[in-house]
Amino acid sequence: MNAILETKQQWEKQTVEPALSRFPERAEVFETPSGIPVERTHLPAGPTEPDYLEKLGFPGQYPFTRGAQPTMYRSRLWTMRQYAGYASAEESNARFKFLLEQGQTGLSVAFDLPTQIGYDSDDPLAAGEVGKAGVAVSSLQDMETLFEGIPLDKVSTSMTINAPAAILLAMYIAVAKRQGVDQAKLRGTVQNDILKEYVARGTYIFPPRPSMRLITDLFAYCKQHVPRWNTISISGYHVREAGSTAVQEIAFTLANAIAYVEAALLAGLAVDDFAPRLAFFFGAHNNLLEEVAKFRAVRRLWARIMRERFGTQDPRSWRLRFHTQTDGCTLTAQQPENNVVRVTLQALAAVLGGTQSLHTNSRDEALSLPTEQSVQIALRTQQIIGHESGVADTVDPLAGSYYVEYLTDQIEARARAYIDEIEEMGGALAAIEAGYVQTEIEQAAYQHQQAVEEGSAVVVGVNRFRVEETRELDLLRFNPAIEQAQREKLGRLRTRRDSDRVAELLGQLEPAAVAAGSGALLPVLIACVEGDVTIGEICGVLRRIWGEYRPGTVV
Repeated sequence: MNAILETKQQWEKQTVEPALSRFPERAEVFETPSGIPVERTHLPAGPTEPDYLEKLGFPGQYPFTRGAQPTMYRSRLWTMRQYAGYASAEESNARFKFLLEQGQTGLSVAFDLPTQIGYDSDDPLAAGEVGKAGVAVSSLQDMETLFEGIPLDKVSTSMTINAPAAILLAMYIAVAKRQGVDQAKLRGTVQNDILKEYVARGTYIFPPRPSMRLITDLFAYCKQHVPRWNTISISGYHVREAGSTAVQEIAFTLANAIAYVEAALLAGLAVDDFAPRLAFFFGAHNNLLEEVAKFRAVRRLWARIMRERFGTQDPRSWRLRFHTQTDGCTLTAQQPENNVVRVTLQALAAVLGGTQSLHTNSRDEALSLPTEQSVQIALRTQQIIGHESGVADTVDPLAGSYYVEYLTDQIEARARAYIDEIEEMGGALAAIEAGYVQTEIEQAAYQHQQAVEEGSAVVVGVNRFRVEETRELDLLRFNPAIEQAQREKLGRLRTRRDSDRVAELLGQLEPAAVAAGSGALLPVLIACVEGDVTIGEICGVLRRIWGEYRPGTVV
């Protein structure tokens, strides 16, 4: 034990104290309300296993079980990043400003379904969906309006966009240029995770292989021009929303991550050039301690995969950083006030598990898009956890719990078994094409639903403790006039823009698309959106070149 304490003192002097020097307001001595001192990082009080440091390590050090950063929330709290976007760019801009005024520390953009699958708002296939599930963005004009009055060098922005991620990033870069902001200063994330779309979410456009080239093209461009941007957010959240278990969530996510790393290596990128900018996105479910253990296990798994399998040398390449969203699939339309409690437990799990940023769902999201009052309560939930609960005062406060460490080991081992099985099939892409991943998720979802219907899995207010509800929530009502207004705005854009320039730019797009994966496509996309080419027109060219994905039947 003396050796561990000696190592801890050395680690604090070399790592923790320099980190805390940048945050003097958080460097003071912490105490509980009873006056009990709280150390930055707690270790066992007595003798411990000889492999303690090898298995758990210190926060911010391999294998990162105890946290991605050495000081975690003792230096600063996680980024409070509420997911928002609906109807028009004007209304979404107003919601962003409201959230920033309420203390949100990062933006997270939800796009409507037509935008997510590469159709303009005036496309016949977009009818009835414009602005419903997120904000409608068809052109650079929409993107400019979305971020009007929000300096892009002062905020970190996450965009949940996948198949057309490169196009939306091109728009974001173009808006920054018009604001006079150097793209090298931009901070944020595009989700850009197409593999999970084929198994869990469904907003794909192109077949897997050209989609992977598009992703590695974005990797290459950002390495050179947007170095602070997270080029992908590899998502387990949507896998969990589709019905997976916690083990499956991290196993399938890491299997996809391995596929992205391999694709980038095949494209000629050096692993330590792009791996530090890989980010992850997980859900937080209701079983508090399993979720905490899940986050600890996935960090350790990824660190070992990157160091042992890919031979990365940069410690930043070993470090898994992740955003968390409380799981929407757990929310109920019945007794929606109960959702505040569910979200609190899930947010607490994310914080105890060491998340880097967090979105908390609103109580009314099983019924509609959330009202301002609901999102304020959801944001206040994070702020209360951060400032009043005490769980952020020390790093990894549950470390050493017999149960938490047991769960962490079990989840890691079971997820590793899944990853090994997928590797034997030829990797994530082959497993997806064979329908293996989809079948595993569907079986887990069916088993859970069966348990709910039989009553062995209790959902309060749904299959137990039900009440007759007489009061209606004040819900956000969607204005159907938004769609017509968006169509008219696009019509005016098409009339006033330089049609010859549009044709010229679309002509440049085809050879760049054929060479995708080399970094050649992003500059052309930026030029296209600056020339008022729409997302639908760009995706139309790419559809013609690459084709569209049509899922097979999985039995």
